[in-house]
Amino acid sequence: MMPLLIVLTGPTGIGKTETALTLAARFGCDIVSADSRQIYREMRIGTAAPTKEEMKNIRHHFVHTVSIHDRYNAGKFELEVLSLLEHLFMTNPVVVMAGGSMLYIDAVCRGIDDLPEVDPEIRAGLIQRWEAEGIECLRFELKKLDPDYYSQVDLHNPKRLLHALEMCIMSGIPYSRMRTNTIKVRPFRILKIGLTAERGIIYDRINRRVDRMIADGLEQEAAVLYPFRAYQALNTVGYREWFDFLDGKSNREETIEKIKSNSRRYARKQLTWFRKDPDIRWFDIRDKNLVIPYVEEFISGLKE
Repeated sequence: MMPLLIVLTGPTGIGKTETALTLAARFGCDIVSADSRQIYREMRIGTAAPTKEEMKNIRHHFVHTVSIHDRYNAGKFELEVLSLLEHLFMTNPVVVMAGGSMLYIDAVCRGIDDLPEVDPEIRAGLIQRWEAEGIECLRFELKKLDPDYYSQVDLHNPKRLLHALEMCIMSGIPYSRMRTNTIKVRPFRILKIGLTAERGIIYDRINRRVDRMIADGLEQEAAVLYPFRAYQALNTVGYREWFDFLDGKSNREETIEKIKSNSRRYARKQLTWFRKDPDIRWFDIRDKNLVIPYVEEFISGLKE
């Protein structure tokens, strides 16, 4: 049969790692992580990456393979995963990709537009303006250069604003014209599965996971990474709140509550994004035992 990529996704804290391990064990395959932060080797506790014990018997890819000092993005992830899948499918027609990073999943499943490499000087100049004048200057500039994208983008997300401005300045055309959103054909089938639960259950799982991270030493990990807090990789829930704590902007209790609150907000954002995808088959975590029969039935249909 044509190779099959099982994509397992869902909001943060929903239990994707456990289900991915179950799927990989059933089909004797590898797991590809689609988490844009678990890929960084210095960020272990705050990303809830699979433990050494969990990775002991099932081979994982893109977990702790890149340094925060390296430049990495969804475009590189797309190319590297496609190359890896070509190799993995030679020995097993099934691979599991699990994670909650929306853009990384889309990069592999749909492809992303071929955008020009960013000029470091342009990026540095924009960041300098942002730090000196605030986010409002980025908004003003983007509205002038690309009013169409300005009307769509999250105006509170400096990363998105900076990237759009970089593309506008480098190409001389609006960023919105460069985003074709053309779906690329892949040489494998894709089966998307989403894990979800009632909002109260998701929030409770998130709160308890944050408590475990604190107990495991998240505060100490963030303190070690504090000198590099300006790095994009560290603009991440669980780290930036501790950086504010170390800057004296909040006390310890407020910091922990902010991590929980921002994690819950991120989970809502993930669900909003993923629910726009009609190809995802959703399972309540109370019914996660139905995931493997669902995949088995799908594969059986491919063989007929």
